[in-house]
Amino acid sequence: MALEITEANFEELVMNSDKPVVIDFWAAWCGPCKMIGPVIEEMAGEYDGKAVIGKVDVDQNPSISQKFGVRNIPTVLFIKNGEVVDKSVGAVPKGQLVEKLEAQL
Repeated sequence: MALEITEANFEELVMNSDKPVVIDFWAAWCGPCKMIGPVIEEMAGEYDGKAVIGKVDVDQNPSISQKFGVRNIPTVLFIKNGEVVDKSVGAVPKGQLVEKLEAQL
């Protein structure tokens, strides 16, 4: 299951991670976010122990969205060693997200 990333646990889960991190920026009212949500959950199970996969509710955690300049959702960021190394905007196929994550492993 994808981790719920909040302002309270962001530093620990994302910035201090020794594994690649995938963050899905989403909101409950966002249609395309509902399409990509199950894909993120699948990836969380498939990459358990290899990568940190989480979700940020942009309405609940606006400072995280601002930190990364997320203006459109869904946005999926790929972070390694505290730096954004890749990103995907919009509802994209699972294969595209897997490809971007595999490049960080």
